[in-house]
Amino acid sequence: MSSLRFATLGSGSRGNASLVQAGDTTIMIDCGFSIKETCRRLEQIQSPPEEIDALLVTHEHGDHSRGVMRFCRRYDIPVWASRGTSRYFEDDSFEVETINVHQSFVIGDITIQPVAVPHDAREPCQYIFGHQQYSLGVLTDVGEITPHIVEAYGQCHALLLEFNHDLDMLWNGEYAVPLKRRVAGRLGHLNNQQSCDLLKSLLPGSLRFVMAAHLSESNNSEEIVEQQLSDIANDYDCQYQIASQDEVSNWCSLERLC
Repeated sequence: MSSLRFATLGSGSRGNASLVQAGDTTIMIDCGFSIKETCRRLEQIQSPPEEIDALLVTHEHGDHSRGVMRFCRRYDIPVWASRGTSRYFEDDSFEVETINVHQSFVIGDITIQPVAVPHDAREPCQYIFGHQQYSLGVLTDVGEITPHIVEAYGQCHALLLEFNHDLDMLWNGEYAVPLKRRVAGRLGHLNNQQSCDLLKSLLPGSLRFVMAAHLSESNNSEEIVEQQLSDIANDYDCQYQIASQDEVSNWCSLERLC
């Protein structure tokens, strides 16, 4: 395997994890599932946990981190996180490699650029992965699109992008008002329109594939996101897919998509 490729093990409020592979390197992003469930999902894409070289954490919220310590202890996988996020894992028996969210680093055959983002966590960051001429952006759990985000993701060929909620569904839904304000706020989650606006600012350009991720089960629907992505795809040369909470995606190879 040489080309950069990725897959989602599951994406949503009940658990998140993704894999990125290139050359001889496999990296997991987040682990919000139990050991048993993570291994079950890894088996579906024929990726043994023993072959994971590192686990990168975006932030400490449970749907992204609850399985990290047990999974990485079991399989002796090094964990990387921002200094703020690493404080969540403070434990003499568990070491975390701290990263500077403004400085790129390399793990095996993959170059990683952290991107600081607005979210209600200790020091959240998302990641851009590069290998040879291709780059993959991961961008979920973000309250608003900043100029820094637009600049950072401008050269990505593929993007795993949050489409968390439809604003009308959120405000007319059953969440308590404080929770609605949190989700829709500047430190909450991206709504469908914000994500579409980001895509339009990146297109036309290098971007050729978008995977919509982190859809709310209460405040969004695949049908709404499908329609919005379809409209964008009709205007630009860009493919799309919607990540599932319960199903593992197929491997997406950037070489084939681009």
